[in-house]
Amino acid sequence: MVGELPGIGPGDVDTSAPSQWRYAAALALPELAPVSLGEGRTPLLERELAGLRVLLKNEAVNPTASFKDRGTTVMVSALRAQGVKAILEDSSGNGGSSVAAYAAAAGMRATILTPETTSPSKITQSRLHGASVELIPGSRQDTADEALRRSRSVFYSSHNWHPQFLEGTKLIAYEIWEDLGFTAPSVIVTPAGAGSLVLGCAIGFGELHRAGAISRVPRILVSQPARCGPLVAALQAGDDEVSPGDWTPTMAEGTSIARPVRDREVLAAIRASGGAATAVAENDLGPAVLELARTGIYTEPTSAQIVPALRRFAASGQITPDDQVVAIVTGSGLKAGAVMARLAETACRQVLGPLTST
Repeated sequence: MVGELPGIGPGDVDTSAPSQWRYAAALALPELAPVSLGEGRTPLLERELAGLRVLLKNEAVNPTASFKDRGTTVMVSALRAQGVKAILEDSSGNGGSSVAAYAAAAGMRATILTPETTSPSKITQSRLHGASVELIPGSRQDTADEALRRSRSVFYSSHNWHPQFLEGTKLIAYEIWEDLGFTAPSVIVTPAGAGSLVLGCAIGFGELHRAGAISRVPRILVSQPARCGPLVAALQAGDDEVSPGDWTPTMAEGTSIARPVRDREVLAAIRASGGAATAVAENDLGPAVLELARTGIYTEPTSAQIVPALRRFAASGQITPDDQVVAIVTGSGLKAGAVMARLAETACRQVLGPLTST
């Protein structure tokens, strides 16, 4: 990662910039010429969930419909400045479609490796941006392993490895800070797969604290699907790194990462914030999607897991009624069309009974 930076104050925010590049002064490379699609400036929406008043940071309205655009814009800007012309990316879907879009905007060739089980909507999006998409048999980890094998022949711009991706992701902390009148919430709730949002929040709020712009950093509370929760398992065991587990496929595909490459850093960040993690049962994901949809928030199961996670954190005392909670909605339901259609059909059957054709 980039070394510790001093952070910025309210006077350093470029209020004329209509994207997250308004916080460019906080970056390690503040003079980068941006490859931007207008990422950031996403809404902070108040909702009542799990008996709590919660602020939802809706990252689904980013240009490619996920939070990944925050990191990708800075990473691709840095790669273009280096003169890189062709890049390789591995992804469970959202990262790949984000890299495909920003590579197109930068005039780069992109090759995206993704598991063959990835949602078709995400694959289509990447291909329409002009990327070459290859479907890899097996798990998400098999895709990452294949990318490493190919990295000898093409620039491997893995968003999970590249430090400039985290530099962009950390700007969500600065944006939440500005959203809240230049203060910090007491709690951040976020899904985690590789953990880039965890690290982004930890880095960003840490910088703001060093700058004296906030009095304390938020506790970072993390959710993972029970079918693939290596970070949760490591935290519960008191381990400093994840261990191999018998993980199975989950509807929350964006967090289905068995071996996060920055696991030690992610675990340390959660602990340093005074945070915690919880595993969400598979049969809680569909109802969570529907619950959010009935409040106007259309998000994929990966994001919707924050709803049952909020209930578990409230029940365990990790969140109290006195906390100001910001929960991050990481991606749009439009990215997981097939899954969302099945959930809608199930909901209709529950209300209307068996559907028959005429």
